[in-house]
Amino acid sequence: MKIAVLGAGAWGSALAISLSARHAIWLWTKDSDHAVAMDRQRTNHCFLPGYALPQSLRITANIADALRDADLALVVVPIAGLRETLCSMADRQINLPIIWGCKGFEAKTSYLPHQVVKEVFRDSQKCLGVLSGPSFAEEVAKGLPTALTLASVNAEFATKIAAELHSSRLRIYTSQDVVGVETGGAVKNVITIAAGISDGLGFGHNARAALITRGLMEVTRLGLALGGSMKTFMGLAGVGDLILTSTGDLSRNRKVGLMLANGQSLSDILKALGHVAEGVHTAQSVLQLGMKLKIEMPITQAVCSILDGSVCAHVAVDVLLNREQKPEI
Repeated sequence: MKIAVLGAGAWGSALAISLSARHAIWLWTKDSDHAVAMDRQRTNHCFLPGYALPQSLRITANIADALRDADLALVVVPIAGLRETLCSMADRQINLPIIWGCKGFEAKTSYLPHQVVKEVFRDSQKCLGVLSGPSFAEEVAKGLPTALTLASVNAEFATKIAAELHSSRLRIYTSQDVVGVETGGAVKNVITIAAGISDGLGFGHNARAALITRGLMEVTRLGLALGGSMKTFMGLAGVGDLILTSTGDLSRNRKVGLMLANGQSLSDILKALGHVAEGVHTAQSVLQLGMKLKIEMPITQAVCSILDGSVCAHVAVDVLLNREQKPEI
């Protein structure tokens, strides 16, 4: 297959490296200087330093070149850039299957990615799907074993594309629960910030386990209300992704939490991070959606209060720990 990987951040680059072993890959970035640098140096120093880009991998800043004769578009830009990228495709009347790998809710609309896709490509009969699950870009680039979920309402399409992307080190499972897979990928980033704060404050493994478990309840309650399936939240795109990002030191959202616990300002943290931490931009949308659906989300609320500076991390965690006693479930 010819696959156009749209987005040359860490995750897009890692997928491009991994998939290059079996497919003809074009990696697109909207920054022409970035494209030139990657092509010349054969590495992505900005977002995935230390990992060689295969010589067979084509790099471009021209989205039309990347999409020309492609069999599949794999959109791996941050959620904030999803609509712009899709509109570039729509303007060129590109008609090919689309898979996206971004996680979060669009800030202005609180839309999940599939809702943005459907709004841009109205009345389209495109084959569409989302790729998500517990995955650090660096480990995928290294070729370490990783398992992901590809969800599409079109089960035949999901099975076909999963077979194309599947390899001995990149296992792809299928699902028809697009909403559940997207919700798990979005909300876990918010819970991960809370887990990072807890660890940064030295509250220990017991507290982290409690936060992850209670956080999974928030993910599940919201996901079920949006139409997701309970099975999804017990799988790779739910508890699997939550555990990885809440405990792994490669997690950007966890790093945000650790740095917040150390008293650093959010602006300084984001500047030092150099990458997008989706939980920061998703938290408020998640909270507002929970309030609209009348779903209790105390961990998300605590994270939002810390991010907006209304309370310090220690106070917010104390509030969580001293909530009214109640049945667990």
